Amino acid sequence: MMMPQKSNDVWHYFLIFTLWYMYALYFEAVRYYGQADNPPPKTNYMDRIEELFPNYDASGRDIIRKAYEIAEKALTDQQRSNGKPFLEHPVGVAKIASEEIGLPAECIAAVFLHEAMRFNGEIPAKLDFGKDILTMVDGLNNISSIKPKDTRLEAENYKKLIVSYSKDPRVIVLKLADRLEVMRSLYMFPKLSKERKILETLMLYIPLAHQLGLYNMKSEMEDIYFKYAEPEQYRAITNKLKSTERDRQKLMTQFIEPLKQQLSDAGIVYKLKIRTKTAYSIWKKMQKQKVPFEGVYDVFAIRFIIDCEPDRKTEHKMCWDVFSYVTKEYDSDTNRLRDWLSNPKPNGYESLHITVKNREGSYLEVQIRTKRMDEMAESGLASHWSYKGIKQEKSLDSWLTSVRYTLEHPGKAMSEYYGDELPAPPSKEIFVFTPSGELRKLTAGATVLDFAFDIHSNLGIKCTGGLVNGKAVSIKEKLKTGDIVEIMSGKNQKPSPDWLTFAVTNKARTKIRQKLSEAEFQKAADGKELLSRRLKNWKLDISDDILAQFMKKKSYKTLNAFYAAIGDESLDITEIKNFITEQQSEARPQEEQPQETAGRTVQYVSKVKSSDDILVIDSRNVRNLDYKMAKCCNPVYGDDVFGFVSIKDGIKIHRMSCPNAARLMDMYPYRIQKVKWSESPTTNSFQTTLRVVTAHEPSAINNIMDIVNAFKASIRSFNVSENERAGTYDINMRISVPSSTELDKVISQIKTMKYTLKINRL
Repeated sequence: MMMPQKSNDVWHYFLIFTLWYMYALYFEAVRYYGQADNPPPKTNYMDRIEELFPNYDASGRDIIRKAYEIAEKALTDQQRSNGKPFLEHPVGVAKIASEEIGLPAECIAAVFLHEAMRFNGEIPAKLDFGKDILTMVDGLNNISSIKPKDTRLEAENYKKLIVSYSKDPRVIVLKLADRLEVMRSLYMFPKLSKERKILETLMLYIPLAHQLGLYNMKSEMEDIYFKYAEPEQYRAITNKLKSTERDRQKLMTQFIEPLKQQLSDAGIVYKLKIRTKTAYSIWKKMQKQKVPFEGVYDVFAIRFIIDCEPDRKTEHKMCWDVFSYVTKEYDSDTNRLRDWLSNPKPNGYESLHITVKNREGSYLEVQIRTKRMDEMAESGLASHWSYKGIKQEKSLDSWLTSVRYTLEHPGKAMSEYYGDELPAPPSKEIFVFTPSGELRKLTAGATVLDFAFDIHSNLGIKCTGGLVNGKAVSIKEKLKTGDIVEIMSGKNQKPSPDWLTFAVTNKARTKIRQKLSEAEFQKAADGKELLSRRLKNWKLDISDDILAQFMKKKSYKTLNAFYAAIGDESLDITEIKNFITEQQSEARPQEEQPQETAGRTVQYVSKVKSSDDILVIDSRNVRNLDYKMAKCCNPVYGDDVFGFVSIKDGIKIHRMSCPNAARLMDMYPYRIQKVKWSESPTTNSFQTTLRVVTAHEPSAINNIMDIVNAFKASIRSFNVSENERAGTYDINMRISVPSSTELDKVISQIKTMKYTLKINRL
């Protein structure tokens, strides 16, 4: 009798379940397919300003609200990579700046205005946000326009560029908050964008956060970078940290137990905290020390934070008291004691660091500091970067001091502290871009001409002007950071002396002087040829004495200047003819024939008149100018040399150590010409002679030949004379080498032979 009833109940429940399931499917379909036509309402942050930013008063929230309205309107149609409203980004940045850094309401407003202007938003003229906010917005806009072409190669320059855009120091802090929000949202970006952002963060923003002492921000960005750059290593280290967390707590409990009563009896009030290294820091130490996770001894530190009056004398006494109790209870490694109480770091960091061994034989790092010291170190007000090996620059350091001031006094307006002029970042350099986006660093005050020479010397020489941010300008136009510069050139353009009045970079000025000097040498060559031809026609000759008298009369300091004056017709050649005739001198100069001074060395005493004219040896651009390598000393590319102007053979190039150098300089100072080698020789063959005296060992000759052939040198002649009485070989060999550097290598190797008694260059 009961069976039918039970069967009916089953069917009844089955029917109810089926109807419920169909009902659920129906509403799920309605929700899903109706989503496109009826998207969920946008998050209305306007109603949450007070909830989001409770730390500000009514006037502060009013400024934020006005800026938010502009951002909301400008970003209405903008979305992030995950399809959510882009407005989430500035809100996230603003919360970091407000809650985690403690910046004032003006900075929060600047964040919203900056993001609005990135998408063609405009600040209504009727809204007066004040100079401070607009300065910050302008700085953030400039930084957002930076598109690093190669972050890894130009990291230092890009960091300086970011700093140079931050006229208001708070700009760089806001940019770091922006980057931290991006890193926290990194999961939503596509692969290529993600890779670019983590590289930029590692190379630019982590070092800047470190430099500012924003240690917590730096550590978080490091760990996020590590998570995406080395996911397997990140998981391994974080999992080991989680698995050993109880062990660390146990070690801390065991460590403090024997000290509790002693510290209590001494009236020392303290808080104990475990400071665990970040996964990235542990990984870096593992890489540096080449040890596994277990081999990193300072994975964590036990930190005493003493609560006492912020009086330096009292603080130091309390810290040393705790130190005494700890070292009395545990064995300490005195070699690892770091006393930054007696001698605080330049950044103001104060603490005592010691390493002790507990009863189980484990080594523990113990840090002892007061509450004030801990706040200074943890909040970023102490410059943590200076003792971590980050390169510092004086001007940058002083500027960053003003940034730290804004962190210490978040409620104080910048204009109130600095007056009308905000602190300017270091201005010794400017950073400009090529049209392709390549970053170039120049000296402050650099012009379009300086930029052209920085790109390439030949472009600088032919520079006629440029386009700066699309506007045509002259070569004298001064550049400023952020300019995009394109150079215009002309094949007939040549440097002129007035270029030196506005070129400021060393490279540009050196190249200009060099080209002007080459031009003068060309004029000198033309002038010399003209004078020679005229004298031949007049059947006259000019002696050294007459030439010296004429040059003195006309105030020509160098022979090159004299010939150049003839070449450019600024000197009337008939004046020379009249002067020769008046002198009625039959003296004829003896040809300069340098004699070998055998067996002795003449000490060189310089009596050369100073001159800015420098002959560039092997310059391909100097025609009709004869020069020869003097046979008395055989100069080789790279030797320290000078030129001697002869009457018939042009300029002869001598080594400064030439035996005839002193005589030539004493007797003919006006014929001495400064010379230098070109950047690269036009020939790979310079011949010179070496004299080697070795012990009477047959293998010595073969060894010398092998040494010469081992380098970029070749033997042209090789003469050996045997001195049986002295038991030596006297070897004279003439070799061909490309430069003095290669010659020095040959000489150095021959010297190291155990049979070599003497070697010198003839």
